[in-house]
Amino acid sequence: MNEITLIKPDDWHLHFRDGDMLRETVPATARCFGRAIVMPNLVPPVTTAQMAVEYRERIEAAVPNNTQFTPLMTIYLTDKTTREEIKAAKAAGVVAAKMYPAGATTNSDAGVSGLDSLFPVFEALAEEGMLLLIHGEVTEKHVDIFDREKEFIDRHLVRIVEKVPSLKVVFEHITTKEAAQFVMEAREGVAATITPQHLLLNRNDLLVGGIRPHNYCLPVLKRNIHQEVLRAVVASGSERFFLGTDSAPHPKHKKEHCCGCAGCYSAWSAIELYAQVFEELNALDKLEGFASLHGPKFYGLPVNTETITLEKSPWTVPDEIALPAGDSIVPFFAGQTVNWKLKG
Repeated sequence: MNEITLIKPDDWHLHFRDGDMLRETVPATARCFGRAIVMPNLVPPVTTAQMAVEYRERIEAAVPNNTQFTPLMTIYLTDKTTREEIKAAKAAGVVAAKMYPAGATTNSDAGVSGLDSLFPVFEALAEEGMLLLIHGEVTEKHVDIFDREKEFIDRHLVRIVEKVPSLKVVFEHITTKEAAQFVMEAREGVAATITPQHLLLNRNDLLVGGIRPHNYCLPVLKRNIHQEVLRAVVASGSERFFLGTDSAPHPKHKKEHCCGCAGCYSAWSAIELYAQVFEELNALDKLEGFASLHGPKFYGLPVNTETITLEKSPWTVPDEIALPAGDSIVPFFAGQTVNWKLKG
C-alpha cells in the first residue's frame, strides 16, 4: 500500500500555548487536523468562559487563510470552580473541562488539590453535556513517578466514574497497561486518548545512552510492557481509544535546561507517525477509526467531511523549527525518518 486516504482527523488533546507561539503551532496542527481540543494550562490558566472565548479568538486569528480549522475550547478546573462557571462555559461554546492535579505537569500549579469539593462541578458538567478531561496522576512526592497513573486510577478515577454515572470522562494520554484495562472495562462514557510518543517510545528512549530531554513528557514514558499494551489496544480498533497528540511546544533552551520542561512537539509529524505505528502493527485499516471517527462519536460531534491523503514517501523530521520570536523548537522525532508523508 503506497497511499492512504482518511476522513480528515481531529486532535483530541493539544497544547497551542499563546502569543507569538500561535503563529507556529496553529498552522502546524491545521495542516492536517480539522479540529483540536485545546488545553487551557496557559499562564494564567483559562479558568473562565470569557478567557476561553478570548483565547479562541487568538487561535482563530492564527489559522492560515483558506484553511478550515475549528479550535474546541476547554476550561481549567481549580478548587474554586463553581457550577455557575460551568454553565457560563457551556453557553460560550466550551465543550469540556480539564482537571489537572496540582503540580502534575506544565503550568498546573493552580490545579486541583482535593476532589471532594469538585463533585458538584462534575455533576454540573454532566447536566450541561460537557466532558471531563483528566490528567490522571497523583502528585505526592513519595509515590514513584512510574506508578502515579495506576495510583490515580485506584484512588480517584474509579470514584469519579462511579459517583457521576452520566458524566463523560476522557482519561488523557494514558501510558500504562492498568489505564488501558481500566478504560476497556469501565462503564459507557469512558474513553482515552493516546499520544504518538507513548506508542513509539518507552523509558529506554528517555534514559539509555544519556538523558534525552526532547523525549521527556508527562506522564513520563513507561517500560516497554506498557507500550506494547497501548499498541495492542489501538490495533484492536476499540472505539474507546482515539487520537490525542498532547503536542506541547517548548523553546529549545527550556527543554535543554537543568530542569527541562515536559512535552513533545509532534504537530508537524503526528498523523504521519501514527500511520507508521499502525503500519508496524499491520493495522492500517484501523487508523481511520482511531484518527477520524472514534473521537467525534464520543464527543457527540459530526465527522469531518474533508479527507487527507498520506503517501509512502520517507522524509526526515527537521532538527529544529524556527519560532517567530527568534528562538527554536526541537520537534518530536527530530532528525529521524518517517515513512509516511501528508500529500498535497
